[in-house]
Amino acid sequence: MSSIKLTASVLALAAAAGVAEARDQLQIAGSSTVLPYATIVAEAFGENFDFPTPVVEGGGSGAGRKKLCEGVGENTIDIANSSSRISQSDIDTCKANGVNEIMEVRIGYDGIVFASDIAGPDFALTPADVYGALAAQVVKDGALVANAAAKWSDVNGALPAQDILAFIPGTKHGTREVFDIKLLEAGCKATGAYDLFFAASTGADEAAKKADAVKACHGVRTDGKSVDIDGDYTETLSRIAANKTAVGVFGLSFYENNMDKLKVATIDGIVPSVETISKGEYPVSRPLYFYVKKAHIGVIPGLQEYIDFFVSDDMAGPGGPLAAYGLVPDPELAATQAAVAAGTPMGPLE
Repeated sequence: MSSIKLTASVLALAAAAGVAEARDQLQIAGSSTVLPYATIVAEAFGENFDFPTPVVEGGGSGAGRKKLCEGVGENTIDIANSSSRISQSDIDTCKANGVNEIMEVRIGYDGIVFASDIAGPDFALTPADVYGALAAQVVKDGALVANAAAKWSDVNGALPAQDILAFIPGTKHGTREVFDIKLLEAGCKATGAYDLFFAASTGADEAAKKADAVKACHGVRTDGKSVDIDGDYTETLSRIAANKTAVGVFGLSFYENNMDKLKVATIDGIVPSVETISKGEYPVSRPLYFYVKKAHIGVIPGLQEYIDFFVSDDMAGPGGPLAAYGLVPDPELAATQAAVAAGTPMGPLE
C-alpha cells in the first residue's frame, strides 16, 4: 500500500465531506446589524426552497468572523455576517485553521445614527461635537486635557443643556469600528486633537506616529459618560427607555423600525435616511457584508442556493423586503450577483 501524505487543509476538506450527513441546516452568526436582514432572508428561504430554514444568530461582527475562522467541518459555521470588513488578522487566522478560501459578499449599505428618547430635545450634531462629548482627551487652550464636559451644551452652546450620557457599541461590534473612524476620528481631526496626539507621539517614524494619533483619537472617557454596550441594539433601546436623557448609537434600519420610541439626530445638518445615504450625503454610513466558507459549498445542502437568493433582485434589490426594512441597496448588486454565481473567492485586501 502506498503512503499518502495529506496537508492540514486537505484533511479539513475531507472532514467537511462528512458534513452533509451530519448537518443539513445552514449555520450563520455575527453582526447584530445584519441579523434582521439575514433573518428575513432565512425565513423566506425556508418557505420557498426545499431546504431547512437556516439558523441565524447574532453575537457581533468580530465574534462571527472568529467562528468562521475556527476551521472547516460540521462543527463550524458556514457564514459570518459582518457590519465591518474582514481584517487581515481574521484572514490569517482562517488560513491557519484550514479555511483557505472565503467569499466576500456585500449586501448593501446602512447608516449609523445617534438617537434619543422620542420626547426629548432635538440634537444637531457634528463629529466634533461627538468627539468633544465622549473622547477621553480634548483640546483646551491649545493643549490636550482630560475631558471634563458634563453637559452637551458645554461642548457646543447650541446643543441641549442635558447631561452627557451616551450608549455606544462595544469594541466587538462592527458598528464600533465605523463609529470610531467616521465620528471620533473625524471629530478628533476637526478639533485639532489629532495634530497634538501626533506631535506627542514617540513613534519611530511618521507611520508609527499616525497610528499612535489614531489610537488616541479613538479613546473614550471612562467616567460613566460613555458606556459600551456589548449586546445588540435592543439593549441600547432598553437603556434609553430607563435613562430618558441618554443618547444611543443605532443602525439606521433599527431606528426606522423604532421611530415611535426614538428621535434621530442630524449629523452635519443631514437627516439620516435611505435617500441621503444612497446619494452619499449622510456622512456616517458603511457597507454591510457576509463571508462564506467556500469549502462548505457543495457540502452543506442549500448553501449556494441561500447566497444566490440573498443577493437576488427579489431580496436585496430596491423593491425587495430588505430595502423595505431599511437596507440601502447596493448600486453594484449585479456585480455581486455575478461573483456569487461564479463562486469567486475574495482576493488580497486592498
